[in-house]
Amino acid sequence: MKGFAKLVGFDKKQTSVKTEIVSGVVTFLAMAYILTLNPLLMLNLFDPTSQYGYLYSSVFVATALGGFIGTLLMAIYAKLPLAQAPGLGLNSMVGGLLGGSLIGFSLSFGNAMLLVFASGVLFLLLSIFRIHGVSIREIIYKAIPESVRRAISVGIGLFIAIIGLANAGIVTAGDGTVIGMVKFSSWNMSVIGPALVCLVGFFVIAVLSHFNVKGAVIIGIIAATLFGMIPAVGVTKWSGESWKFWEHFQGFFSMDTKEGGTFLAVFTEGFKFEAGVPIMSLIMVVITFCMVDMFDTMGTCVGCCSAAGLMTEDGVPVRYNKIMVADSVATAVGSLLGTSTVTTFVESGAGISAGGKTGLTAFTTACLFLLSIFLLPLFASIPGAAAASALIWVGCLMLKGVKDVKVDSVKDFVPSFLTIAMMPFGYSITTGIGLGILSYVLIAICDYLVKLIQYAVSKKEDKVKPVWDLHVVLLVVAALFIVYFFVPVSF
Repeated sequence: MKGFAKLVGFDKKQTSVKTEIVSGVVTFLAMAYILTLNPLLMLNLFDPTSQYGYLYSSVFVATALGGFIGTLLMAIYAKLPLAQAPGLGLNSMVGGLLGGSLIGFSLSFGNAMLLVFASGVLFLLLSIFRIHGVSIREIIYKAIPESVRRAISVGIGLFIAIIGLANAGIVTAGDGTVIGMVKFSSWNMSVIGPALVCLVGFFVIAVLSHFNVKGAVIIGIIAATLFGMIPAVGVTKWSGESWKFWEHFQGFFSMDTKEGGTFLAVFTEGFKFEAGVPIMSLIMVVITFCMVDMFDTMGTCVGCCSAAGLMTEDGVPVRYNKIMVADSVATAVGSLLGTSTVTTFVESGAGISAGGKTGLTAFTTACLFLLSIFLLPLFASIPGAAAASALIWVGCLMLKGVKDVKVDSVKDFVPSFLTIAMMPFGYSITTGIGLGILSYVLIAICDYLVKLIQYAVSKKEDKVKPVWDLHVVLLVVAALFIVYFFVPVSF
């Protein structure tokens, strides 16, 4: 037992086995939706013209195995309560590659997985290649302005909250407005049922947490699930998924996409591109995958580790380099299995809010991902609205970080605001960080140029020449974000 405790970084002075296991279950329940949603988005199955429906079961298996391997790496290598799975956003980009909407022409499934694999390898090189003993990825992180870094956790909290609110149908498209709230006065249970389920779970969590009840989050999810079983509500339903998991495995390991196999499709068909494919478009896709994965992971880790008190004195998550290595390796391995970019999930905050502090939380989540392959119908029956209640609670907890946000000057509070606001409104962690960095750099350059002109025209004998304090790495990152925002993926 001592050997295992050391393996996952468990310390009974920090937490208890019960708390860590419960936290791991909470994390899994909060992100279990990805098991069924990832295949739909990756294979572009929301489009009735998609021809990849036959790969659904194999991509589901790849999703579960990707979550298992990635989260296990976090448990035994980084020893932190962070979970991984194929991330939202990039799986839609894979769907765009398969459907032809992303770069103007369609790629095969293997082609798409090869690009994901290349982005994972690139991310790994940035994490392990060192300059004067410091990894390039860590240099990038430390070059980010403090005002943006401090705002990240608050923005992540709002981003997590809006995911929960949207998934539960509480926040919807407004009537004549961009967004609005569901109309409870309609008493149409098909519309307000999920919202009510989510709110029941959320307030159960909030009340129990007020009285310091252990496991408040998982109790809230269970309470919401049970409430959804009431016939008048009708939200919790049996999924109807097949229990014949051996059929899924048979197709998955066939190594032939024509037979439904996604395992090692990178090597069986990944290098067989159609003639005339623009190489620059493929390079831009790889760079985009890598940037989104890196900055999403960076933001998620800062937010979640801040909430768990797992930060160093200089504001860096503990074992940060190991987190990034685990994330990049998981992406590369996931692509070999047949799934899109595996990344650290913001829903890790749900388990952290339940008390998770060590790798035992992640180990528990990893085991549940593996188990989910065999118990798909059971896990798929927990309504997303019930899990959404935990996400909104996490958003509440992470709002505590707003007291540390720098608002002393325009140079600080404008980037802070954009970082916080654009994560939920742009529905992207990377978008928030990118706009925060670009606004900081723009204001800093203008500030320097004005001061330089003032210095040049001043006749004071004691005048002080302004100092250029923008790190060259920050300028490179800003340039990459300009490419990210303004350069088309296909050209």
